[in-house]
Amino acid sequence: MIKFFRKIRQNLIMENKTGKYFKYAIGEILLVMIGILLALQVSNWNQNRINSQKESLLLKELHEEFSNNQTQLYEVIRNHELAMKSTRYVISQFPINPDEIDLVSFQKGMINWGRHYTFNPSQGVVKSLINSSSFDIISNHELRQLLVSWEDVLSDYQEEEEVASKSVRELYVPNFLSKLSWKTFDDERNDKTFLSSLSFENIFYSRENELKDILESESGELDKITTTINQIIELSKTEDDD
Repeated sequence: MIKFFRKIRQNLIMENKTGKYFKYAIGEILLVMIGILLALQVSNWNQNRINSQKESLLLKELHEEFSNNQTQLYEVIRNHELAMKSTRYVISQFPINPDEIDLVSFQKGMINWGRHYTFNPSQGVVKSLINSSSFDIISNHELRQLLVSWEDVLSDYQEEEEVASKSVRELYVPNFLSKLSWKTFDDERNDKTFLSSLSFENIFYSRENELKDILESESGELDKITTTINQIIELSKTEDDD
């Protein structure tokens, strides 16, 4: 093709057709420019197609990761609620007379008070996105903003859980087990007078307050993390998820 154009130019010069030569030269330049523009257009189209495929894959991975995280969060919340139910049951029995209370029923009612779970979601896809250039492939601005703020939202929620969990492990349970058997209150070695003490009552009042911070906090950390997860799941849906 290049030889063909070169031959035309040579013929025009040899025939001394300068005007036609310049017109031809301009036309040839325009053809080259059009060719370059078309090549760029095809290149952009190919790149956009590749990015679209990458985005679709990333969205699918995000959707799966946060759907699993949502399931885990609901299970963690369920355990917090069970702990709160048992804790409030114990409080409802105050003041306790250990000689009159049905210890078997009482122990059954308080069985879940010491459950202490923390929400530890999978974050592999999110961290991979934030730490790589792939993050820019996500076209939805709202979804990008949610992913950027995810770590802070998670940290704020986990803070209350970690406080409550540490209190159960390091304070409430050791104090409880120093006086009473975890297995049965009918054991003769139990110090049943502990049930009527202020120390026993304070364990459960404190436990209730810490569970309130998780489940009923005025700061709304539970609502924030629940809403964020729900939004990410919705915005990361692909056609395959519909």
